[in-house]
Amino acid sequence: MDPLKILLRSLLLFALALQAQQEDVAFGWESGEQLTWEDFKAAPPTDKTIAATTASGLSYSFKTRGGPGEYRLDYEVIAYFYPEKSWYHPELCDAMVLKHEQLHFDISEIFARKMRKILSERTFKGNVRAEIRSIFSEINKELSAYQDRYDLETDFSRNREGQLRWNKKIAEKLERTSQ
Repeated sequence: MDPLKILLRSLLLFALALQAQQEDVAFGWESGEQLTWEDFKAAPPTDKTIAATTASGLSYSFKTRGGPGEYRLDYEVIAYFYPEKSWYHPELCDAMVLKHEQLHFDISEIFARKMRKILSERTFKGNVRAEIRSIFSEINKELSAYQDRYDLETDFSRNREGQLRWNKKIAEKLERTSQ
């Protein structure tokens, strides 16, 4: 076979493998985008007491500018969804369950916005890395408690009236808070 054809085929296979690999990685929250069941790639457990699980969380990065005692930040805080850690039992799930899972991701975005707001308003004076780590830790504690409260008050989407209240509550919070 022609060496050029071999090279082109190899590049095509490499590109397809890279694309497949990229499709399985975490992705960030986007306004107007909704999760679909195809985003849930992990195998569900055999125990069927829980219909689905959304793995989402926050990630941050930053660079400092300014001088000691007056550090300002260039930062990025992102709410991520992790397909390879998220799963569902198709026979137990419907549109309401998917909406419930979407709200878990939306709640992560609300706390990402909270962290962005804190970082945008603060001047850092000491150990910037430790201060940001402390903020991140506190935000994650609040996020976890809020996610637990959401599941409790909606009974994991089984309480339809509770789920509808939370749908409205989270939509309003996303509307009120800036990106």
